[in-house]
Amino acid sequence: MNNVYSPPVMNSKRHNRTVRALNRLATAGFWLLGSLLMLLILWLLVAILKNGLFRIDFSFLTKVPEELDTGGGIGPVLFNSFYILFLSLVVSIPIGIGAGVYLAEYAPRGKLTEFIRVCVEGLASVPSIVFGLLGIAIFVEGFHIGLTILGGALTLAFLNLPVLTRVTEEAVRAVPQDYRDAAYALGSTKFQCIWRVVLPAALNGIITGVSLTAGRAFGESAVIILTSGLSTSGQIWDFNLLSPGETLAVHLWYVQSEALVPDARDIADKSAAVLVIVVLLINLTFRIPLWLRSRRTR
Repeated sequence: MNNVYSPPVMNSKRHNRTVRALNRLATAGFWLLGSLLMLLILWLLVAILKNGLFRIDFSFLTKVPEELDTGGGIGPVLFNSFYILFLSLVVSIPIGIGAGVYLAEYAPRGKLTEFIRVCVEGLASVPSIVFGLLGIAIFVEGFHIGLTILGGALTLAFLNLPVLTRVTEEAVRAVPQDYRDAAYALGSTKFQCIWRVVLPAALNGIITGVSLTAGRAFGESAVIILTSGLSTSGQIWDFNLLSPGETLAVHLWYVQSEALVPDARDIADKSAAVLVIVVLLINLTFRIPLWLRSRRTR
């Protein structure tokens, strides 16, 4: 008579109970961590917005800052913030996305490519003040253009490039190889495959990287202080690239630390609220088209 082995039933049941208990424990732990993170973000938003949000009016957003009197606004510095951000993205987005696509799709595998990738990763973690010093060396001392909007925008573009390159490369690499094989099977060239198949599939990751970069650039202060200065031309709509380019983040630092106006604290609270709101709106501006696109493709 053949002996048939049967696994111990009790050990199997005990193992299943242990696995289910660990699963419930892990689920509860992740819910707890997520809830703590959301509470922390909510607390930070309330702490920043509660003192200045409801005191913001249209005149504060359009008036020129005051040096000694009360009642100054943030009109020129707010415009400079958007202007410098726009110029930096115009320069950094095509170059950063193009470099990321090259590293993911065209660059040959080898030590040189890996060395370039390591350099890009290292530059992405370099403190912004180092890029500010680079901007001084190039634009202030090299080209002798002084502290200008142009210098600040191009230095911000240098700051954005490594992050955009790495985010784009990772997003493109995450696209399944089957997408490429199907495109090639239909007769697509490599460029057509990348343009019509790979980039649309990687768009969510690329846009996320662009929105994070834009939010960081809008709130950047060290680079702007060193390359654009602590003053404005005094005009709200000044498109001159060689004008001084103090931004909202720099103005907030200046008002909080060195300003002589009696209502400096009030201006700082309202400026901080505007800065947070604008950064949130920038992220929503980039994310809403992706949400609409995902709903159309369902």
